[in-house]
Amino acid sequence: MPLECEADGCHHYGMSLNAASTDTLDVLIVGAGISGIGAAYYLQRDHPKRSYAILETRANLGGTWDLFRYPGIRSDSDLHTFGYAFKPWRDDAIAGGDKILDYLREAASENGIDRHIRFQTKVIGASWSSADSRWTVEIERSDTGERSTLTCSWLFCATGYYRYDEGFTPRFEGRESFRGQIVHPQQWPEDLDYAGKRVVVIGSGATAVTLVPALAETAEHVVMLQRTPTYILPVPARDKLALKLTAWFGEERGFALTRRKNILQQRAVWKFCQKYPKAARRIIRRLNAKMLPEGYPIDEHLNPPYEPWDQRLCAVPDGDLFHAISAGKAEIATDRIETFTENGIRLASGRTLEADIVVTATGLNVQAMGGMAVDVDGQQVSLADTVAYKGMMLSGVPNFAYSIGYTNSSWTLKVGLLCEHFCRLLAHMDAHGYDVARPVVADPQMPLRPFLNFDAGYILRVIDQLPRQGDQAPWLTSMNYSGDVKLLRRLPVEDAQLRLSKTRAAASVRTGV
Repeated sequence: MPLECEADGCHHYGMSLNAASTDTLDVLIVGAGISGIGAAYYLQRDHPKRSYAILETRANLGGTWDLFRYPGIRSDSDLHTFGYAFKPWRDDAIAGGDKILDYLREAASENGIDRHIRFQTKVIGASWSSADSRWTVEIERSDTGERSTLTCSWLFCATGYYRYDEGFTPRFEGRESFRGQIVHPQQWPEDLDYAGKRVVVIGSGATAVTLVPALAETAEHVVMLQRTPTYILPVPARDKLALKLTAWFGEERGFALTRRKNILQQRAVWKFCQKYPKAARRIIRRLNAKMLPEGYPIDEHLNPPYEPWDQRLCAVPDGDLFHAISAGKAEIATDRIETFTENGIRLASGRTLEADIVVTATGLNVQAMGGMAVDVDGQQVSLADTVAYKGMMLSGVPNFAYSIGYTNSSWTLKVGLLCEHFCRLLAHMDAHGYDVARPVVADPQMPLRPFLNFDAGYILRVIDQLPRQGDQAPWLTSMNYSGDVKLLRRLPVEDAQLRLSKTRAAASVRTGV
């Protein structure tokens, strides 16, 4: 097993743990997706002497962007803000999953982060010992089943919030009678041949609106079957102003200006939708009508029963979904499924959709904190009984941080701020000799509410299993970038509800007593 020694000890890079030994680290990052790679960058930039490793259950880095392989997979956030602040995005504003994955691989390789990743290594559980001021983490090799442990001072969970091993598919009456093929986008078969086939995509979210135009390129016909319409917003795939800014100011400065512009633009759109929902609805409807044939039944297929941004808007680059519909290669059907038949799906209206392939783009299953079991001094932690602190720690849980991005803007904007604040916290603790940080709710009567104020089905299905948030800082899970810049980047780290302490055990280790 290769080793690389530094001033603060030796680390294993890119390898599994030896079951006969217990590795000791300063920070353990769980997940090698966009959040985990970002966390590693900021950690080694601001704390180069701290030892760390990244554990990744799968065999490759990239998280979502390595997992999903369905046709057309792409980000619905512009990449100038979805990418990292420290690595300029050099392609179209809306780009495919393959380019995003290449970008993440480059970020990890250029910064030496890939050498810290231990692949096919799953976290089973983590136990905090106040006596030792350390986490003991039980891990399992996903390829061999071999189990071992390691210890760390800090545990940083960068797993996102949904399950990687399964998507959500509701029960459909008569499904077993269908003679065609049924697939879920999260388990897309590499050899699936849909050329010249009739395809029904069940769903109306970001996955469905991405799949339909991609499938329509070679399929005979594609139907997007939805129970409830979604707001679909056409956006330019290429940011022309970004190209001009880069030409005028150079790549680094042009990227920074583009990123700032797009942050303000995203926030402005969200605030406008929140303040003037009826006007926002009219504007989106007008944009839809402009890209569809005259007389298209927009009020039937593109008129959601909720307001804009009550759920996330679906972005379609250059209106590709609308072009597929206008060309007669695709259509939207708004109806309820009565039953599957041998040759397709019979709807509540009596219409039958004939299909060779049915794609269930019906959503995700949420799995908080990667599904790991967590206990503090032998007491099991129930996430539903915790309150989120600054959107990055949990009440009563020491030296544990996590990163959850924005739901109303680019995910990575929030992740970057959280990672910066985490590094500021470590520096503050170092400067004052603290070893343990534990958020504690000062007011037990503080009103609580769901962790995320978001009406997406995959969140609502498990809302009672997630942490809670309060009604005031620092217990709010903010979705406001400018507010988070102030809280996480500029305001002091010290807070009356974050208990910092120096333990006797940790002091003994440092002094040799």
